[in-house]
Formats: sequence, C-alpha cells, structure tokens
Amino acid sequence: MNFHWLIDRIDAAILSRPKSIILVFLLLTGVFVIGLGSISTESGQQQFTEDLPSFQAVEDINEEFGTTFSTETTSTTIVQESHNVLAKPALLDMLKTRERILASSPLRAESVSTPATTVATTLDPSATTPEAQYRAVEQATPTEIATAVQNAADDPGFTNSLSNDFNRASASASASRGSVTHRAGPGAGAGGGPGGASEFPPDRVERIDTLAQDDASNIWVQGTPPNTTGTTTAVVLPAALVLIVLFLVIAYRDPVDIGIGLLAIVMTLIWTFGFIGLAGIPFAVLLIAVPPILIAIGIDFGIHSINRYREERVRGLNTDDAMSLTTSQVTVAFAIVAGTSTVGFLSNVASAFPPTRDFGLVAAVGIVFTFLIFGIFVPAMKLSVDRARQQYPIPTLATTPLGSKSSPLGRILSVSVVVAKRGPVVLLLFTALFTAGGGVYATGVDTGFSPDDFQPAEETPEYLQVLPESIRPPERFEYVRINNFIDRNFKEDGRVLMYVEGELTQDTALEQMHRASQSPPETFRATGRLAERQSIVTLIQSRAERDPEFRALVKRNDRDDNGIPDDNLPAIYTALSESPNSEIDRFIAADRRSAQVIYTVDGEADNSVVTDDAYHVATTFRVSAQPTGSPVIFDEAISLVLESVIVSLVLTLTGSSAFLIVAYWTIEGRPSLGVINIIPILVTVVAVVASMRALDIAFNAINGTILAIAVGIGIDYAVHVVHRFTDEYHERSLYPALTRTVVGTGGALTGSMLTTVFGIGVLALALNPALGVFGILISLSVLYAYLSSILLLPSLFVLWERYATDTNTAVPVIDTATEVMAGEYSLSGDD
Repeated sequence: MNFHWLIDRIDAAILSRPKSIILVFLLLTGVFVIGLGSISTESGQQQFTEDLPSFQAVEDINEEFGTTFSTETTSTTIVQESHNVLAKPALLDMLKTRERILASSPLRAESVSTPATTVATTLDPSATTPEAQYRAVEQATPTEIATAVQNAADDPGFTNSLSNDFNRASASASASRGSVTHRAGPGAGAGGGPGGASEFPPDRVERIDTLAQDDASNIWVQGTPPNTTGTTTAVVLPAALVLIVLFLVIAYRDPVDIGIGLLAIVMTLIWTFGFIGLAGIPFAVLLIAVPPILIAIGIDFGIHSINRYREERVRGLNTDDAMSLTTSQVTVAFAIVAGTSTVGFLSNVASAFPPTRDFGLVAAVGIVFTFLIFGIFVPAMKLSVDRARQQYPIPTLATTPLGSKSSPLGRILSVSVVVAKRGPVVLLLFTALFTAGGGVYATGVDTGFSPDDFQPAEETPEYLQVLPESIRPPERFEYVRINNFIDRNFKEDGRVLMYVEGELTQDTALEQMHRASQSPPETFRATGRLAERQSIVTLIQSRAERDPEFRALVKRNDRDDNGIPDDNLPAIYTALSESPNSEIDRFIAADRRSAQVIYTVDGEADNSVVTDDAYHVATTFRVSAQPTGSPVIFDEAISLVLESVIVSLVLTLTGSSAFLIVAYWTIEGRPSLGVINIIPILVTVVAVVASMRALDIAFNAINGTILAIAVGIGIDYAVHVVHRFTDEYHERSLYPALTRTVVGTGGALTGSMLTTVFGIGVLALALNPALGVFGILISLSVLYAYLSSILLLPSLFVLWERYATDTNTAVPVIDTATEVMAGEYSLSGDD
C-alpha cells in the first residue's frame, strides 16, 4: 500500500543517507532560528473576549464616545488606609497628595477624584483649587468635618468610594479609594518620540508613590496588571528540562543517547517557536503549555525508538538490521500518534477564543515537527553514532532496553496479562460501572471566567526568589495585593453599557430611550421607578436644571411636559453641544445614529443574572440595543467556554476515532482495533472531568482545551500498545504476544509517563494560577491514559480475539497463564 511504501522510503533513506538527513534537519533548524526574533507577546483576559458581540460593542463605544473608554486618557487607582480616613490628618494627607499630583507635569494629570475632595468642597463650596480645598479642611474643626461627611453621604458616589465599614453617624471609615485621570502625550512611552503615537506616563505609579504624603495614613498606587509570561516561561522551561534530563538518564543510561534526545528536544522547540515568529502568532499565556507537551511527546517517541532498537540489538541483529526493523515498526506507530494528536489539537481551531485557536494550530504543527525530528532525525543520528562506534572508541554504557521480564517493573506490568487471562469480563464490567458513575458525577463540573484566572498570587513563593535577578519576580505583586484589598473592603457597583443604534433625530427617540429605563430589573440600581443611568437624556435634564434658556427650549419641544423633548431633536442636540464643557459627544455620536446608556448595577450580583437583566432591558428599546460591560462580557465568555469544550471534545473524539479506524483498516485490515484504541481515552476523559469536580476546578478559557489535549496526548499510549500487540500477534499466540507487548512497550510507556507527568507538571510552578492548574490537569490526563492503556487493553484484546477475529486464521492460544508468567517468552530471544 502507499502508506507502507512511504514508510519503506523513509527507512531506506535513514539507512542509506543518515548524514544527509542530519544535515538537512540542521539547516532547517537554522531557518526556524530566524523566526525566534519575531515573536511578540500578548497577555490578559482581553485576548479571550475580543471576538464577542459584547466586546465588539465596547470597541464601538470606544471609537464613537471616546471619553467613556478613552484612548486619550487612562486612570490610576489610589487607595488610602488609616484608622479613619475621614479624620482631618488623613484628609490632609490625601489633599496634599492630590495637589502634588496635579502640579506634576510629567504625570499629565487631568483630574484627581477622591472622597477628601468631596469633603473639602462640602465644607467650602467656593474652594475650587487644590490649595483652597486643603485650607478648607485644615481650618475646619472635627465637628465641622463630621457634619460635612454626613452631608456628603447623601451622594452614592461618595459612599461607594469608602470602605464597607463606613459609619455615617461617627463619620469614619478605614479606607477610601480615588482615581487619577492622565492625558496621553506624544511619544511619552516606550518606543515613542517626536511625532510618535500618543502614550501615557509609563512610570506613573512610581511617580505618584514618591509624591504621596502618608504622615497619618497609608496611600497605595495600583498600576497595571503584571505580565508574568516571561517569568513563567523562564521558570517552567528550565525546570522541565531538568526533569527531562533526569528521566532520560534513567531511561537511556547512556550519555550519547541522552545527548541525541536533548538535541532533538531543542530542535523541536526551535522549530515550533520559529514557526510562531514566522507565522506572526502572538505568544499568549496559553502557548506556554505547548513546549512541555512537545517535550513530553518527543521524549515518548525517543524512548520508544531507542528502546525498540535496543530490543532488536539484544536479540542479535546488527546495527542496520536492528534500525531497519525498528523504524519500519515504530514509524507506523509514531505516524498514527502524530495524526491522531494533530486531529485532537486542531479541533481547538473551532474554539470561540482566538488564543485557543492559536494554541490548537501551534500544538498541531509542533506535533508534526516532533514526528519528523524523532521519527527521522533521531534514528539517523543514532545509526550514525553506532556506525561510528564500530570505528572509533566511543564509550557505550548501556545497550539493554528499559523493560524486561526479569525486572521488578516487568513483573508488575505483567499483572495486567494475568488479569486478562483470569477475569477480563469482570475487569471491564467494573471499569464500565466506574466510568458511568464518574460520568454522572462529572456533569456537575463548573465553568468560570474571571480576571483573577490570569493574575498571580499576591505573594510569590520563596523558591522563586533564588532565580537570577533578570527573571526573578517581585516578592509581592503590589497590583494584586491592592486588588485583593479593594475586593475585601469595598462594595462594588458594576456598570452595564447599552450600545444603541438607530435614527436618534426622530421625534420620539429620546422618549423611547427614557421609557426603556423605567421599572428596571432587580440587579439594576434604581431611584424610584427609574434606573440609575447616564445618557443623553440625563445630560439634557442636567443642563435644563442649570440653564433657563435651554430649559425653555426643552419645554417648547416637550409635548407631555415630562422634561424629555419629543420634537425638534436636532435643535436640542445643537444647543446642547454649544454649551461650555459639553459632554454630548460622550453619549451620542456626531451623526446622531448611535448612543450609549450607562447603567449602574449591583456589583455583587451573579454575572449571569445581570446579563439576563441587561438583555431584558435591551428588548425594551425600540431601536437596536446591544448590552456590554464587564458582567456581560465575562458571562458570555463563560458560556463560550462550555460550548467550546463540548464542540472541541466532540470534534476530537469523532476525528480521532475516524482516523484510527481508517488507519488500522488501511494498515492491518482490522478497523475494530481503532475502536479498541478509543476505549481507554473515553475512560481517561471521564476520569479527568470527574477529578476536576473533585478538586473544585472549573472549566475556563485556558483549561477548556484539556479534554482535546487528553485525547491528543493520551491516545499516544493506547496506540503504542495496540500497534505493538498487532506486530507481536502476527508472530505468536495471544498471551505471549500480550506479555511481550505489556513488558516491552509498557516499560517504555512507564518512562514516558513519568517524564510527561513530571515534565508537564512543572507548569504548577507558573505564576499564572490558571496555567498551573492546566499543567496539573494534563499530568492527570496522561497518568489516567497510561493506567487505562496498561490495565484495560490486555483484557480488551482477549475479548477481541474471542469475538472479533477469524478463528480460522488466529494463532492458537496458549492456555496456561503459568507459562506466560514463567519467563518462557523472553524479550531477549526468538520465540
């Protein structure tokens, strides 16, 4: 067949031109090195939400109403903590800090909003400058300050900026928060310059820290979320390599073979990272999981290749014959594993999240590279070295395979053959019941999506402090610490934005917008029957209260006398835009065909409930209305996580099953072997999801790929067992074939499993908590796949021979388990 013809050509090339193959692969490595310099990074939760309709609505709002999520301004959060931040000493600390910030030209501070400012202007409404506001508090008595606080407490904005322990009667609170709004400036940031893009002060946190007056209080400045991608990569990759080298030493026990394995690993990573750079794929946090996956599969391929070669050498074959037999057999298994894993990873291209799609593509390409390097380059390198050993005194420390019947590991592995002989039906029924129960339990696994999924812990582990200074993380992430403090001490009000599109110059447009805010749902904050909101309607009402002339214009065009104009709206908009400091552009577009309404919602309410309420409010608009804002975006992301998990799993199982059935039909003429191959993976998937629920791990945007990965990687173990069994079953009867399979391939699988579990398990060291959980789940999936392949497949083969094979062509079965276990069927001799 064409497939066997291709394998034979690869085998012939390895035997006849190994040095040419080595040269070609090294030249290709040089090409991929070029791409390493083009890798860009991407971090944060936005990468998982940018394709959502609600996120697109935010983008439209940013473009049309720049002052809401302005690209020309940014804000910095400041937090004050004291025994009482509303007492005079703490108020003066904050007011002096505010004065210094506004006076610092490098900070380009447009405004500084704090509760201390509100207290000062309540004491003296004429105090409009920072200096006058400081004097107003400085000259006030404690009683006057307490009264001012009590009066200011009528404003929800004031109380929301104070900690939960605010006591109006005693005018006290232990913490407050405010914000500094910065203007963008030309070329202020990295990469800027004269005429460059507008940037914000890159060192604003440090500058504000130096300006803060903290005589009677603590003032903290919260900057931007930490980007831990570089540090995590610098920690994970070396740790993985250390563990890989350790297990390579155990598996190979020969320095030359260890060197070949390490070189192949480095080449695999260079090819994959080079592809990322050449393809222009941003290196997002999810891609950190790719190198350990490729390392693990590469080590698995390497151990199987060298182990099988050593088996044939122990049996007395010469170098060329042993390598020919090894490549003709393991290359088929590698191709099946690579094909199935590639299908599994490519299923993630169906994900709704761009980083997940990139992950699927990069992992699939990396698997192909792994197959080429370990399936062709490594045998060619090994053959060249062993030929050189015949001419030069190159030391050889180990030539025996990892597993043998006489070894403790071989005896342990052989237990599954005894079980298959004595009670295969019992084992499989027990497994079926266990899997069914686990499947029912697994349906309770949760889903989640939160910015906290992407943030490191507040305190970094001590072992990370021994890293070199260039990659050492700070002892404490100040952003996370302040964020946790805010979560614990402040009641959060959320915001839902409504992006409205329609002809807003029609007479009834504003009246309809006003009616949509009446009788709001429970999660929407309300005053009376009206939702708390900011919109073009509230802007008109506010202006009418202050400006008699504008109020008269509104009244002339208000048919029902409710303060909402419903005639001559273009004239209303024109008059509103001509007023000093008009904010009309914040709420309605220049072409009057789109607007935004900002609703205040309960920040403690479940996002799903807020989202349902937001879409209910959207239906009350007579024009198109799209809800957005953090609660809506994150809730939609959660829904897509679950949808992506299901779609990815269905596509992975369907594609992998079809691939395996066709592969075994084509290669062995036995499609039923493909079905057997899938059974351990189904058990693995159920066990992984059940473990997630038991460990209280929710599906999120990062670990949502775990099931496809469990299929893609885990099937590797089943393929090796099934393919080795088919090779052995051609030459001997059932139980000897099973014994040679489980002991020979099982030994290599054990080394591969340990390497993978610990190699990928180092992701638990990642500063990103979601990535750490991701590594743990992959390790669990590999462990479960190993156990299910070693324990279940022998029993499945026994039933397969009884019911799915042609008894006229099957090799006679040896009927004595004692013969199997007595060592008669040795791995080191011909049977």
